[in-house]
Amino acid sequence: MKITQISVFLENKKGRLYDAIRVLGEKGIDIKTLTIAENEDFGVLRMIVDKPQEAMEILKVHEFIASITDIVAIEVDDHPGGLAKVLKVLDENKVNIEYMYAFVEKRANKAILVFRFDDLDKAIAVLAKNSIRVIGGKDIGNL
Repeated sequence: MKITQISVFLENKKGRLYDAIRVLGEKGIDIKTLTIAENEDFGVLRMIVDKPQEAMEILKVHEFIASITDIVAIEVDDHPGGLAKVLKVLDENKVNIEYMYAFVEKRANKAILVFRFDDLDKAIAVLAKNSIRVIGGKDIGNL
């Protein structure tokens, strides 16, 4: 199952992150998870939201540079070695990870791992074959 992620390119200057988050909040967009990668000049805000198409329209109206990317999210038990188990399966099956981030869902004591793979369909097949639960946008939306 693929999930839609929004990537927003932000100049690395005071208030830009706030501006992006504020315009989404004002229009009722619920951010389920996010991460930021940065360098000296700019940052990339990656997030999963409840209404990605609407969020994209809002961002573009407010002159943010944004794009949509498909990602894969999985659920694993939140304990030492949980991530290593998944990475071993991916490594053994030669699945390339472009980037990842994670968050913990404490109600179920599960970690949600979000991946961008160079071959999403292959990654989904490998994960399913190895009984690693791939979750959908509705699962993240219910957190």
